[in-house]
Amino acid sequence: LRERICEITDMSNLSPRPPVVTVLGHVDHGKTTLLDAIRQTNVVDTEAGGITQRIGAYQVEVDGRKITFLDTPGHEAFTAMRARGAQVTDLAVLVVAADDGVMPQTREAIDHARAAKVPILVAMNKIDKPNANPELLKQQLADVGLVVEDWGGDVICVPISAKFRRGIGDLLENILLVTEVAELRANPNCPAVGTVVEGKVDRNKGVIATVLVQNGTLRVGDMIVIDTIYGRVRAMFDDKGQPIKEATPATPAAVLGLSEVPPVGEVFEVFESEREARAKVEERLAARQATTTQTAPVKALTLDDIVSQIKAGKVKELNLVLKADVQGSLEPIIKSLEQLGNEDLRVHILHYGIGQISESDVMLAAASQAIVIGFAVDPDNAARRLAEQQGVDVRRYDVIYTLIEEMDLALRGLLEPVYKETVLGRAEVRAVFRIPKLGRVAGCYVTEGTISRDARVRVLRAGQKIFEGVVHSLKRFTEDVKEVQAGFECGVGLDNFGDFQEKDVLEFYKKERVTA
Repeated sequence: LRERICEITDMSNLSPRPPVVTVLGHVDHGKTTLLDAIRQTNVVDTEAGGITQRIGAYQVEVDGRKITFLDTPGHEAFTAMRARGAQVTDLAVLVVAADDGVMPQTREAIDHARAAKVPILVAMNKIDKPNANPELLKQQLADVGLVVEDWGGDVICVPISAKFRRGIGDLLENILLVTEVAELRANPNCPAVGTVVEGKVDRNKGVIATVLVQNGTLRVGDMIVIDTIYGRVRAMFDDKGQPIKEATPATPAAVLGLSEVPPVGEVFEVFESEREARAKVEERLAARQATTTQTAPVKALTLDDIVSQIKAGKVKELNLVLKADVQGSLEPIIKSLEQLGNEDLRVHILHYGIGQISESDVMLAAASQAIVIGFAVDPDNAARRLAEQQGVDVRRYDVIYTLIEEMDLALRGLLEPVYKETVLGRAEVRAVFRIPKLGRVAGCYVTEGTISRDARVRVLRAGQKIFEGVVHSLKRFTEDVKEVQAGFECGVGLDNFGDFQEKDVLEFYKKERVTA
């Protein structure tokens, strides 16, 4: 996204833009109440009965200056957008309850914000409660690396009560103070580029996409392309449901005119004509067909990929997300990992915790090109599915020494993958058939184990290997099957091989990665 913005930005034509802020924190610490308080603080009296429309993002005004808030469900959504390549946030406001302190999700939110290299401002909520303990909370924040200004640090901490609307003005002023330092600028005089924040279908209006303009100006009538979806902007609305003609940088807008609901986190671009937009979409579809797999903007890396990059001198740190079964295991692992490497090359632990590997852990790893390490713990089912989809490398260890040794080898660029071969089953060729469109197929009897369609196979003739490859088809009578057990007959077709002879043996096997 930054590259696309830079391509079309005239650096001499930049002007200040509002900051974009995301609110993160533990469940029940008051994120939603705070967002409602901020939203209603800036609503004029005639609209005080309630906000007309929520579009996933909104703007407020403080002393003539605007702030854009992203109303995301939590740090998972924040990181999911980052995993798609959309870095939209300038500041993370961390909401922590003064009566509850730093909780597991608070720590996760901190780690996700740090991984995104986004500055953090702490909103100390629920200070009105009799059991609120601000000093204890500040100590807990210091323990996780956030030292507030009162304690000599550089993290601004604003006491608030979202429920009673106390301290909201101070919080907004401090947000402006923190983001002023960054000198946020954009070029409003060019075609718009930005990110999809939300997408939905309205029964009356059709497809509504909430977009955040990050550069340029989006206008009614513009032709926009989002991934492989394109359409003309028929109408736009602000966060209060009022029609608007244009949206400048850091302005959220609900857009009508698309044929499909766009994916959240995708980048949108504006083209001069429908012909250009259609050509761009066709180009993307053709590229996707050629690769057969959709490539995400940020590709997850395996440990082998990182080792290759370390050897090439492209990577200076090994990013890890670490989960363990108990605190007693976690502490020595962290201490040992932090001692690995040197000033030029080191281990960087993005997040650590106790318990099963979760979807949130995998999402953080995908967005940060990290490896997930589980010590005596496994990913839950949802995390396992997500890791497969995103291509995230999840590794499990039961011996601390083995874990540390493998990470040390990875840092040195010495780690070589080790695979173990497991024979699944064998089948003997009893007859050879010629099948139209399939070529020569072996009629087999499974002599031992189980043969499966997704296994690799080698053809043995008189004990000598004559071919090795993959299964093209596996049938029982006329039915396609996934596997056939010992004692049954079946038909086997192989890719790029048909020179079967009776008495040939087909050996089915798989290779599994084992600890180096």
